[in-house]
Amino acid sequence: MKRIAILGSTGSIGTQALEVIKANPEHFELEVITAHSNADLLIAQALAFKPNAVVIAREDLYEQVQDALQHENIKVYAGTNALCSVVEMGDIDMVLTAMVGYAGLLPTIRAIKAGKQIALANKETLVVAGQLITELARAHGVNIYPVDSEHSAIFQCLAGEFHNPIEKIILTASGGPFRGRTAEELRHVTKAQALKHPNWDMGAKITIDSASLMNKGLEVIEAKWLFGLRNEQIEVVVHPQSIVHSLVQFEDGSLKAQLGLPDMKLPIQYALGYPNRLKSDYPRFSFMDYPQLTFEQPDLKTFRNLQLAYDAMEKGGNMPCILNAANEVAVSAFLKDKIGFLQMSDILESCLAKVAYIAHPSYDDYVDTDREARAAAATVTDK
Repeated sequence: MKRIAILGSTGSIGTQALEVIKANPEHFELEVITAHSNADLLIAQALAFKPNAVVIAREDLYEQVQDALQHENIKVYAGTNALCSVVEMGDIDMVLTAMVGYAGLLPTIRAIKAGKQIALANKETLVVAGQLITELARAHGVNIYPVDSEHSAIFQCLAGEFHNPIEKIILTASGGPFRGRTAEELRHVTKAQALKHPNWDMGAKITIDSASLMNKGLEVIEAKWLFGLRNEQIEVVVHPQSIVHSLVQFEDGSLKAQLGLPDMKLPIQYALGYPNRLKSDYPRFSFMDYPQLTFEQPDLKTFRNLQLAYDAMEKGGNMPCILNAANEVAVSAFLKDKIGFLQMSDILESCLAKVAYIAHPSYDDYVDTDREARAAAATVTDK
């Protein structure tokens, strides 16, 4: 029985993780759930699952949650400090970090320092501070199990192969809703169009990132740290059907791929249940339903974010942190109809050029870089 804490239980990954836990009561016990501001759903989840504790990050919502749960044997906390402290509880075996963006970094650090195993759905943690996180995990004997479908696929392909050197990995991308569009066509796309992903049902931020290929860029940087790869060992191919979730090529030239229908509950369950594959009743893939699987090169000139991510990874230091912060501000501005779709790339490029480069950043440097990059991006989006 694994005792699980879910950071971000009201988001897309968090709600699906709760479905996995509900379907496997003999394997998992829910200890902690947290949310940023969706108090109503957090309360409903707490009443349904009866965790040991809940945290609402927005302190002004504490009374609402406390009043709703006052007759339950559930501890209620509020604020970012509580969010970081709750992961250190002794009753927790694994922390699923499903928060969105930079906000997931510090709670993940605190969980690692407390010796908790990590199921990582918050890719930004490794994008921002990959070297810091991987060094901490090694120092504290903590395993990081990937939840992203692509990284889970690589992890599954490496089962039984950890002694065999990787030649390269291939991350697949659906191409998003605008695959094949020209830059001129992208100039006029709307928020509603960008939020209609062809294959996956995800939160707003990651859906926009997928439309711009920024999500794939973040995954490239995440893969570097998860699997200890050199930059040139990470390739991206567009695979519109989202059936082949990613591949590993070994030094003998052999390729291993992990396939399945696009359903995030599969990688979530694999991460929570590792090393065991737990039985499920999820829909099964059939080749007869997908007689053609196609692959193509990503368009790095039109979808510049992926190239910018490769460039940031190549330079290293705090550049990926700058990239992530600028992107979070840009996506937020796009979702508020302040900027156009292509302007997001302009903002990223501007911030990467303006914000001071630090080759060997400390945690405090990451905090300062994030703040500086957000301020630089905001000067553009607020005009």
